[in-house]
Parts: sequence; C-alpha cells; structure tokens
Amino acid sequence: MSILRNLMTAWLPQDCLLCAAASGDALLCDECRRDLPRLPDALCPVCAEASPGGQVCGSCLKQAPHFDATIAALPYAFPVDKLIQALKYRRRLATADFLARAMLAGPQPSGDMVVPLPLALPRLRQRGFNQAAELARPLARALHLPLELDGCVRCRDTVPQVALPWQARQKNIRHAFECSLDLSGKSVVVVDDVMTTGATLDEFARTLKAHGAARVTNWVAARTLRD
Repeated sequence: MSILRNLMTAWLPQDCLLCAAASGDALLCDECRRDLPRLPDALCPVCAEASPGGQVCGSCLKQAPHFDATIAALPYAFPVDKLIQALKYRRRLATADFLARAMLAGPQPSGDMVVPLPLALPRLRQRGFNQAAELARPLARALHLPLELDGCVRCRDTVPQVALPWQARQKNIRHAFECSLDLSGKSVVVVDDVMTTGATLDEFARTLKAHGAARVTNWVAARTLRD
C-alpha cells in the first residue's frame, strides 16, 4: 500500500488548499499545517469557550445548556474558516478527513454512539451531503462506536444562524429537531463542523435529552471564540 501511495503521489501530486504550494498527497503543505491557529489552553469544559483556569464559564453557570460537555479541535478563524467553507460550499470532501484527523489528534469523548447534527432536507438536497455526517464517519470508526444517521432529523429549515444576531439564534432554532430513538441512559456524542453560539447544538441536545439521553457531548472541528 505504501508503494502504491508513493506512486500516486508522484503521478498525481496536489497543491496545498491554502497556499497552492506543492503538498504531495496531503491537503495542506507542512508550513500551512504548522501555522494553523490553536485554541487557548484554558477552555470551559461545558461550552469550550475561553475560560480562566479551564473552569466552567460564567455563561454556563448562569444558564446551563442542555449539553454536558464540548470538545473542539481548532478555533474558527483564518484559515480554518476557509477549510470548512471549502468542505461545505465547494464540496472538497477531502477536507472532512483532514478535520477529522485534527479532531482525533486532541481529546476524544467517550459515549455509546455518534450522531452527526442533522441537516434540513432542502439544504441537504441543495448541498448533496451533510458535512457533519462526513466528519462523523471516520470519527465513529476511530472510536469503535455505532454511527446513527437515520434516527434524528431536522424538521424545520430555519434561517441560517449566521444571518442572525446572537440573541435571536436560540428562538430561531427552537423545535427544529425530531428524534425517533430510545436513548434511555445513553451517552451521545454529537458531531458538527462549527460551534458558534451553541444555540443549535443546545436545541439538539434538548431533543436528545427529551428522548432519554443521559449525557450529550459536542465534538466539533472548530469553535468560534468571543472577543
């Protein structure tokens, strides 16, 4: 297999997605990989927002979300945002493997199953794939956990959260998900590409908890940090 890979690299070399330098069979060249931004060392264990001493942040203490923990691999900042946009809007599916490896390189959650955040059907038809599911497949294999793709749906095609002010996002996403699973006592790992305010993941966790989930852990490729 290594001989075949070396031959393929020689025959079909590719350019770095970010700087266009030669990168062999890798998505990014060595320099761009080294220059990727890093999350702060001290993060809230619940929402993965920067928090002094890695303690539960004031927002989570004031109003605890329905999810129990969040693990993020990278900050949603340049050029990580360009990688995720290439996956979602330019169908560069190889980016999903790169991001999944970045997620596996950091802390890994425990649980009973992996569930990608569902995408609304109209958006799924338009895009042709669910980026969360593309991330979740290699992650579930690596963790040796079952991957649940059919038991949860996004039943409302809401206004994209990015188009709304932070305060309006929770109202926009309310009752957007349905679940047909019996999750009694289960620990669920929810996979998504980006966590911004956490409103969408919070509503999905609320739905999972209503169907019996004992614990919900978000596992995201990138986290938007407040200034």
